[in-house]
Order: sequence, then structure tokens, then C-alpha cells
Amino acid sequence: MPPSRAAPILAPIHAILLSFPIALFSTAAIADVTYLNTAEIQWTNFAQWAITGALVFGAPVVVFSIVGAIQRRKTASARAAFTYVGLTAGMWVLGLIDAFKHSQDAWSSVEFGGLFLSLSCTILAIAAGWMTFSTIAGGDHA
Repeated sequence: MPPSRAAPILAPIHAILLSFPIALFSTAAIADVTYLNTAEIQWTNFAQWAITGALVFGAPVVVFSIVGAIQRRKTASARAAFTYVGLTAGMWVLGLIDAFKHSQDAWSSVEFGGLFLSLSCTILAIAAGWMTFSTIAGGDHA
């Protein structure tokens, strides 16, 4: 799929912004596992901040993905573009639910639900990153 006129400027910014949710959702998942093993309350606080950071940097990623999908809606790559929108939007919405879950008391914020949400966000972020970075190498932008 040919990049749009704005792609040379926006694609690197998009890729940089996407790296934050990948790192921060992964950090939150690791902090949740650590909390479950240690019961040290600070790990839940750390996970909350990591999730918040992932949401802040993830919001523009979702916007970029929607704009990219709209630009490519009549091309051969439309299906991949809309799959990418699904991954990024799913990552962000689950991240928001995870943020609300982590705002509960320490044990109830992490237990199975919080850990499951953190792991789900991590998997979606990595999948979105995989799609983006594997296509950028070929001169294509998600």
C-alpha cells in the first residue's frame, strides 16, 4: 500500500508513540505479577501509573490508525488497516477498563481480573506493534 503524503512525517511519530503502550502495558503486567507474588502495595501503584501512561500515548496511536484506515478504505490494504484499528482500539478500551479496575483496593485491583486485563492489553499492543513495525520495514505504514 502506498504511503499517504503525510506518511513520511507521521509514520515515525506513530511508531514512536506505539512503542510506549507496548512498554507500559508490559510493565503493568509485570508489576501485577510481582504484586501477586509479594503483596507489596507499591507494585499496584506502579501498575496504575504505567497503565495511565500507556493510555495517554495510546490515544494518538488510535487516532492515527483510524485516519490511516480511512485513507486506505478503498485500497487492497484496507482489511489490514481496519484490523490494525481493531487492535489499537481494543488495546486502548481494555486499557481504560484496566485503569478503572486498578483504581480499586490493592488486592481486588490485581487478582485475576486486573492481571487478565493487563496481559490482554500487552498482547494487543505487541500485536499492533508487530503489524506496524513489520510493514514499515517493507516501506509500508500501518
